[in-house]
Amino acid sequence: MSYSALATDYDGTLATDGRVTEETLAALECWRKAERTLILITGRQLDDLRTVFSRFDLFDWVVAENGALLYEPATNTETLLAEPPSPEFVAALRDRIQQSEQSAQLLSREFERLHNLAPLATGRIIVATWEPHSTIAETLIQEMGLNLTVILNKGAVMILPTGIDKAAGLQAIATKLNLSLEQIVGVGDAENDLVFLTLCGYAVAVNNALPSVKEQVDWVTKGDRGAGVIELIQTLLNP
Repeated sequence: MSYSALATDYDGTLATDGRVTEETLAALECWRKAERTLILITGRQLDDLRTVFSRFDLFDWVVAENGALLYEPATNTETLLAEPPSPEFVAALRDRIQQSEQSAQLLSREFERLHNLAPLATGRIIVATWEPHSTIAETLIQEMGLNLTVILNKGAVMILPTGIDKAAGLQAIATKLNLSLEQIVGVGDAENDLVFLTLCGYAVAVNNALPSVKEQVDWVTKGDRGAGVIELIQTLLNP
């Protein structure tokens, strides 16, 4: 089957340490020149992604915030798929994280240095923190009776409205493009990618992917990260 769209994760898949190589960009350009659709699916906030990646023009759509936000580079338009968590929840979570760090004698400045991110960050929809704060988030969600879900991604903790994930984002894009999911090849590396990979007509993991991801896809590339994406694109364009 000839696939008409490629949906790819960013960190750990396209990018190495947040950056995409020129060789990988060239492969993406080849995909677009073949008149095929390119979709970026990332857990990052859109503004954060812009600080490390400038080639949004290569993509027909960007799914950001782990599925909560759709962005069309050609028109510079954003679509939100849900309402954000309440300010009360965000404030309470921030307080509990700060209390937890103080009780564990953790230094906030050191935490920020290690992760290059504040202990708690908010996007248009997403609320994001880092391990070991997932238990704090889950407990608070239960106490407040909120319809929110905690999603883990290699140490990152993402809090989103229930039902919002990378699969929901991809389904929304497929509907906009009048595209069958069977026509889409998906590639990723982490646990939060599995939900969208299993929807695709063909699921691929780059070689550096988590073992649990490799076990559930159709093919694993020989190359890591961007090199694996290059390998995938070359294979699809030159069967």
